[in-house]
Amino acid sequence: MSDPAPSATGSPAPIEAGTPAFRRANLAMFLGGFTTFALLYATQPVLPRLAADFGVAPTTASLSVSLGTAALALMLLPASVLSDRYGRQRLMKTSLALATVIAFATAVAADFSQLLVLRMLMGAVLAGLPASAMAWLGEEIAPSAQGRAMGLYIAGNALGGMSGRFLVAGLTDWSSWRIAAAALGVLGLVATLVFWRCLPPSHHFRARAALPARVLGDIAALLADSGLRRLFAVAFLMMGAFTSLYNYLGFRLHAAPFSLGQTAIGAVFLLYMVGTLSSAWTGRLVDRIGRRALLWIMIVVCGAGLAIALVDHLAAIVAGVAVFTFGYFGAHTTASGWVGRRSGERRALATALYLCSYYLGASLIGTLSGLAWEFAAWPGVTAALILCAALALLCAWQLRRLLPIGQPPAVTPAG
Repeated sequence: MSDPAPSATGSPAPIEAGTPAFRRANLAMFLGGFTTFALLYATQPVLPRLAADFGVAPTTASLSVSLGTAALALMLLPASVLSDRYGRQRLMKTSLALATVIAFATAVAADFSQLLVLRMLMGAVLAGLPASAMAWLGEEIAPSAQGRAMGLYIAGNALGGMSGRFLVAGLTDWSSWRIAAAALGVLGLVATLVFWRCLPPSHHFRARAALPARVLGDIAALLADSGLRRLFAVAFLMMGAFTSLYNYLGFRLHAAPFSLGQTAIGAVFLLYMVGTLSSAWTGRLVDRIGRRALLWIMIVVCGAGLAIALVDHLAAIVAGVAVFTFGYFGAHTTASGWVGRRSGERRALATALYLCSYYLGASLIGTLSGLAWEFAAWPGVTAALILCAALALLCAWQLRRLLPIGQPPAVTPAG
């Protein structure tokens, strides 16, 4: 039996762990996250090559990443409104199909300006999937299995980011970044077809009117929650630090004394496998010990990774980046699931605000940290990212005392 059994009231029951529908949902959402990150960050491992080919500075080359994430961030709120109005499934499927077409167009970009326009369009159309995915999981998956499902979805993000970057770096060394972009389009096409085929139908979606007054009222209500504001801040700071680390890691490893080629630099992105494992493991751990006890620990792990990567030795750099990646994906899994649980019926809009913060951090901090690179190279980038992690840790520490929704202030919150 592939679909959820009906509940006692006659409405379909949420999808439980271990069922065929749960496995199909996990496969589809894993591939959706995989494709999103693979396409969105395709140019990151070849930033030094783009800088050389188009004759631009490292900070300018990083715009091929930052403008895409900025466009995605700005489109998340409109996409969440469309998701509430027309359905999660329809928007996610359309987003993946359009993104695949743009991936092929990127391979024939005439100049750097055209490349940037296509990267912005890529980010804009991809917004439909993350704006809907977490809301879909919150609506269709049973509460007892949501942490696991969310962890697997984010694990798909990690594996897609790793595979896309490694594929692009390797093919660029072998041929050119244009061939690599076309190959990524093929990969996106396959993943999109499987997603369309496997995602179970929505049974618990209820359309909401896309009225500006209602949307603004919902945004105001969400931002009035101090817990959600802190979670949005964590997303902004940690995603900014994560993107910056990988943006300028390639420049560090391409320069002396390491002088690594594109394939070797791309191999460093295999460390995303650590993020895949961290997401899946953290998703299960959240269901057992709770988010309050986990979020701040994962951010501390990120800080430790930054400190290790500061050592000017290749093994230390790889180890530090691995530690940071483990902590980052653990923190993201914890915080994103927390937003969905805390926001109730506004979860699609809350998810959009969370991801808007997340990708704005990637865009703004990911670009501005390039100034730190140009001013003081890797120590300058590290100092900027440690500041981001410290501010995120402050937010996470305050979240330890966050009252559950509806609990009066006089009652001490459970651990």
